[in-house]
Amino acid sequence: MKGSQKVIDSLNKLLAGELASIDQYFVHSRMYDDWGMDKLYVRLNHEMEEETQHSDLLIKRILFLEGVPCMTKRRDLMIGSDVSSAMANDLVLELEVVAGVREAIAISEAEGDYQTREMLEKLLFDTEEDHVYWLEQQIGLIDKIGIQNYIQSQMGK
Repeated sequence: MKGSQKVIDSLNKLLAGELASIDQYFVHSRMYDDWGMDKLYVRLNHEMEEETQHSDLLIKRILFLEGVPCMTKRRDLMIGSDVSSAMANDLVLELEVVAGVREAIAISEAEGDYQTREMLEKLLFDTEEDHVYWLEQQIGLIDKIGIQNYIQSQMGK
């Protein structure tokens, strides 16, 4: 089914953000593992898998619309040097994804592509309710209990 080029372009733009998220979460999860923060490693590994699922949905939809998924473009990664900067950078990335998904929803609606809009609404829910919420919660915990107590709480299985 030939889809709107505007919709395909917006999906490829989202794909670039999701691919960057995979890479950034991959690096951050391995940093947490190296630092002995097993709980953060497990959580970020889970986030990386979810971003892979999001990318898969976008790729399949682009192909369905007879577009070509662009796998070579990614936004620049923002790799943190410690737990606080890694989480802050991940939050910036996720908030950019939220804004991009909202924009793509509006484009899909304007182009009359309601199936793409529905798919993107699910992606928006997952991004806002899981990824952004969790990051904001963790950053709030660091503010409340201090970074040393937070790090200690993330050690061990």
